[in-house]
Amino acid sequence: MSDTAIDTDAVARYLRDHPEFFDQHADLLGTITLPHPHGGRAISLQERQVEVLRERHRTLELKLAELIRIGEENDAIGSKLQKWTRQLLLAGDAGRLPDIVVDGLGTIFSVPQVAMRLWGLRDEWANLECAQPVPVDVITLANSMPQPFCGPNSDFQAATWLPEGGRDTRSIALLPLRKGVDPKAFGLLVLGSADADRFRSGMGTAYLERIAEMASAALSRLAD
Repeated sequence: MSDTAIDTDAVARYLRDHPEFFDQHADLLGTITLPHPHGGRAISLQERQVEVLRERHRTLELKLAELIRIGEENDAIGSKLQKWTRQLLLAGDAGRLPDIVVDGLGTIFSVPQVAMRLWGLRDEWANLECAQPVPVDVITLANSMPQPFCGPNSDFQAATWLPEGGRDTRSIALLPLRKGVDPKAFGLLVLGSADADRFRSGMGTAYLERIAEMASAALSRLAD
């Protein structure tokens, strides 16, 4: 370390340890000049301190605004989840549950593309639209998923269940449906969007997990 570096460190330590220095040498506050952080002109030490405080204030305001935005988004999602769950609980006819799940995600959560398939259902529900045959590869995929998947639509077989065969689907979310802690899935919920960022890789899946849990609990009435 150079002598200059040692000297400047010593000065910094001295000023920190002796805050009364500028009280004793108040005239220095008006004579010391520093370069302006956003321009070439010189400003006094007092002005520089004001600039630093303003910058900190702006940074805190931005952080606060972001926290408020996230809180408002979470409140909105929570309200939608409550409304959708209420519809599931009020369903008297178990055979209508698949439509309530799919339609609710489209209308309440504004998901543009929604599809679902269920397997291993009781015989009385074998004629439901959602009980169409499912490829073994898709069932294997659903069984292997510990949590929802979000990312680009890489020609997933399940994407073909979406409207127009998923041709316009750029991002997708796959939600395995399970009965309680059963490791084997009895269904797969597919959410799609033409927006590549709607279900992007790395996004949080906490609310998707709740949706999967609620749908699983309701639809388990149909499972064998």
